[in-house]
Amino acid sequence: MDWREEGVVLARRRHGESGAIVEIFTEGHGRHAGIVRGGGGRRMTPVLEPGNQVDVAWRARLEDHLGAFTVEPVASRAAVLMADRRTLAGLNAVCSLLSFALPEREPHPGLYQRTQAVLGMMGEGPYWPIAYLRWELALLEELGFGLDLAACAVTGSVEGLAYVSPKSGRAVSEAGAGAFKDRLFPLSPALVGRGEGSVEDLRDGFRTTGHFLRTWLAPALGDRPLPEARQRLVDLLTR
Repeated sequence: MDWREEGVVLARRRHGESGAIVEIFTEGHGRHAGIVRGGGGRRMTPVLEPGNQVDVAWRARLEDHLGAFTVEPVASRAAVLMADRRTLAGLNAVCSLLSFALPEREPHPGLYQRTQAVLGMMGEGPYWPIAYLRWELALLEELGFGLDLAACAVTGSVEGLAYVSPKSGRAVSEAGAGAFKDRLFPLSPALVGRGEGSVEDLRDGFRTTGHFLRTWLAPALGDRPLPEARQRLVDLLTR
């Protein structure tokens, strides 16, 4: 059993004296783990930093075995983004959430392309926090926990949308909220592709996605806590 593909390194942990078990996110094979011989050594450690783009060949005797990776570097994102605390935190948040949330060996090609896009934006300009926030929305959608922000859950109107219901994940208009607006989340313009990503917009957006990551996604994964890397990023972007 074997395949070869490019992917993003998500996580690495030592295995034995010099090896490492590495998780790679690829377009065709999803989140996939394998042993890298010498992966704990000085030569391979920089290659296997989370966020790096690598070319991997996986081989195993049987399909359900852990198997082994042969890894070649393609692009070192960690080295590029390490110069800025925010971009490094963003890189770590993406990798940690994917490792946390994705079922093993289940392809998610759409999410893979979104991940490539947001990681590429982190080194290119100031607007990547909005892209990252919408990436969290895409992660929820991909795993079956998508929000419905297109129309008001109460009136059906597509105008005047101002809130998000913490129970249903649906948008609510100012008119539809009535006396219950204090129980709803503000609908951040950044969640629906508007605004310029102010601190207030990001704070409202992360409050909403964080709520559904904690109350919808995490319980489906055994109620494990969200990775701390996400909260570190949110703190840096909204302080």
